[in-house]
Amino acid sequence: MNDSIKKIAEAYAAECNAEQLDLLRTLGKIPAPSHQEDKRVAFLVDWWRSAGAEDITVDDMKNVIVKYGPQDGELVVFAAHTDIVFPDTEELPMFEENGMLHAPGIGDDTSNLVCMLMAAKYVIQNKLTPEVGLLFVANSCEEGLGNLDGTKQLFKDYGGRIREFISFDGYTPQCTYSAVGSYRYEITCKTVGGHSYVNFGNPNAIEILAKLIEKLYEIKAPTEEFTTYNVGVISGGSTVNSIAQQASMMYEFRSSSQKCLDQMEKMFTEAVDSCRDCGGELEVKVLGIRPGNGDIDKEALAAFTARNSEVISAFYEGELDYAAYSTDSNIPLSMGIPANTIGAMVGAKAHTREEWVELKSLTPGLKIALSLMLGYCGK
Repeated sequence: MNDSIKKIAEAYAAECNAEQLDLLRTLGKIPAPSHQEDKRVAFLVDWWRSAGAEDITVDDMKNVIVKYGPQDGELVVFAAHTDIVFPDTEELPMFEENGMLHAPGIGDDTSNLVCMLMAAKYVIQNKLTPEVGLLFVANSCEEGLGNLDGTKQLFKDYGGRIREFISFDGYTPQCTYSAVGSYRYEITCKTVGGHSYVNFGNPNAIEILAKLIEKLYEIKAPTEEFTTYNVGVISGGSTVNSIAQQASMMYEFRSSSQKCLDQMEKMFTEAVDSCRDCGGELEVKVLGIRPGNGDIDKEALAAFTARNSEVISAFYEGELDYAAYSTDSNIPLSMGIPANTIGAMVGAKAHTREEWVELKSLTPGLKIALSLMLGYCGK
């Protein structure tokens, strides 16, 4: 890693530590359920303006995008998501104790977002000249049934020009370069039902779904890449002495390989179709699709990941985590575009209301984020 870049990152992280933590404490209280990130969007637009950003846009999916540098050619994206996994629409609870900041979503992904924002602020305020166009993106809808819709919109609008993609998410020392894709469905069965004694023999929606579940669990998952499936929720019926008129279930399958996901989709459809003549009407609703890895230049991805890993290792002692995860990087990786998702803080209990982050860990997190950006700015 370039020594000049390291020195700049270290000096800036020390200089703006108080500002960085103040921003985290402010942003961390603003609620942001997926698809309802409006309050954070409004705050970020004002924050970007005060930071000196000139080209700020909010797209139809509530992505806050700052364009910087030449915009007539290839682009590199630095992103972090604004939404958190909780449905709160009022101010989020927060408390600080023993150097730890506790709040729902404070790590996933608010702390990472703050590191991205503060690093981009340095680039903008110092009027650096990047060799390629940069997009600083506070994107929506990464969590749960947000289904990566924010990043999907970003690549719908800019995908043909995006050369590389870095998102900040998860915990240090994560450096994800492989996407875990998932397909999620709700299957509902409706029948005539009836009285359990008088109408005995009428089709039962629960029993029909039970047949479907048995068929789904007979599926032999592809082995090219690790592939899983699961029925996670089942509900329906009304009383013990009624033949169920309606029942529903939720089903998903996952894999890092898009090819395996496509095979699973075919087998899922076949299983559902085989139960359509069992006496009930089956409705299939897609809850969300997150693509897996597509056709990508493995050497280019390896070189990109190695370069970013060198930056992380400059500020972190220990082995890096290269495990596959489901993140915003799924979208570029499915399109063959090199992408990494990088953790920029230390914490625990993600997706619980007890999540916490270690405040001192945001200093090396900012160093990582800024060093990655400076790598495109000729420093």
